[in-house]
Amino acid sequence: MKIQKDSKSIDIGKVKKVNEFGKVIGLMFSRREKADSLLFEFKKPTKMKIHSCFVFFDFLAIWLDNKGKIISSEIVKPFRLGVGIKEPFYKLLEIPINKKNKRVIEISRR
Repeated sequence: MKIQKDSKSIDIGKVKKVNEFGKVIGLMFSRREKADSLLFEFKKPTKMKIHSCFVFFDFLAIWLDNKGKIISSEIVKPFRLGVGIKEPFYKLLEIPINKKNKRVIEISRR
């Protein structure tokens, strides 16, 4: 999957598109090195907040518009409540901070 940051495209590799049940679970109870990057897609723009309860590692949350352009991003620490942005978004990526995602994390944080 590719996302847009400023004028450049970032290939974040393989992501797992989550279903409605997956939107509830997210990265909870996953192991850092085995966790997949998750894509949450919404039919309408939303301002939904996320939490990191029962996620025992940091992850990068990236909020996207309907064209895949980055609106905002944040490193989310374990056991945080009410993480979100003020602008509406269509997609949310949760990328575990682990060895396989190291390059993506570095590029997206620049």
